[in-house]
Amino acid sequence: MPPPLQRGRPLKWEMREIVDAIFYMLRGGIPWSLPPREFPPKSTVFHGFCVFRDTCLFERIHHAPVMADRERVGRDASPSAAIIDSQSAKTVESGVPRGYDAGKTVKGRRRHTLVDTDGRALPLDPHRADIQDRDAGGPVLKASRALFPFVTKPFADSAYTHGHVKDATDIAVEIVTEITARIGFVVLPRRWVVERFFAWINRNRRLAKDVEATLKSARAFLYAASIMLLIRRLARPA
Repeated sequence: MPPPLQRGRPLKWEMREIVDAIFYMLRGGIPWSLPPREFPPKSTVFHGFCVFRDTCLFERIHHAPVMADRERVGRDASPSAAIIDSQSAKTVESGVPRGYDAGKTVKGRRRHTLVDTDGRALPLDPHRADIQDRDAGGPVLKASRALFPFVTKPFADSAYTHGHVKDATDIAVEIVTEITARIGFVVLPRRWVVERFFAWINRNRRLAKDVEATLKSARAFLYAASIMLLIRRLARPA
């Protein structure tokens, strides 16, 4: 949490109440103008979210529970293998920037992420849907090097075979190809983990459709949703 200010008017609402309101609105898909009466006023909640968003506080908080949950299950704090993929989501009229994903016929944004082999998100990066995986995969891998430098084996689908991904970092991406002559739905090795993560965060109604006006707000809510997942896993009995 940000330290209390040394000057100015004392806070009327506890920071915990503001954070609870942000998570409640994320989970329920509630507009900023309609918070329940039990929570702080809408201007207070939105201002608190803007502070968290503009200071990248959700991103900085996210790193600690990732490492703690890995250690809880007996793994090293920093992963060595990961899976990269993206999800396209429609946006509302106010959502800019946005683009058109011709492959999935979706006009909106694309959520790119790198997850470890248990499905914990590492970096999260939303961008326009018309930016292809081959172009956005490199920046995601670069972003992971600062906090997770021991990732040496990322798994991906055939969209990441482009040189933009191979030349972005010094790690080699392993392509998991689809099973030939398959009939119906078949779970692909490794790649199903990232699809499960997207299904988990889509339980938050605010993420079922991208309603944020800016990419910064969309990124903050993605990290907030991942934090909620990690906190619930940490709260499980040993």
